[in-house]
Amino acid sequence: QVQLVESGGGLVQPGGSLRLSCAASRFTLDYYAIGWFRQAPGKEREGVSCISSSGGSTNYADSVKGRFTISKDNAKNTVFLQMNSLKPEDTANYYCAVTFRRGCGTWSGFGPWGQGTQVTVSS
Repeated sequence: QVQLVESGGGLVQPGGSLRLSCAASRFTLDYYAIGWFRQAPGKEREGVSCISSSGGSTNYADSVKGRFTISKDNAKNTVFLQMNSLKPEDTANYYCAVTFRRGCGTWSGFGPWGQGTQVTVSS
């Protein structure tokens, strides 16, 4: 069964940075797009960023453009989300998920959902 494990969350002050990791097992990232999503308390889960199977195409939510960067290391079977200039409104539980297509497309069709990693931006 496909498994994705998120890590790298924590407490950071506004303006700070974090790098999240998404380690995949039981399948290879070479063939599938991976997305990062987040869910804040009382809000619906939203798409944050996505990277295509080749790594050549990336998508970002408008709210994070210019601040977040998604990347992948196929040798490590891991996807990263570098988050800079963090804001309190970035506070959420962050999840990664796979879609069994090579391109990102829409934010639908991703899964499965793990425990996520909590990001809290507060002074």
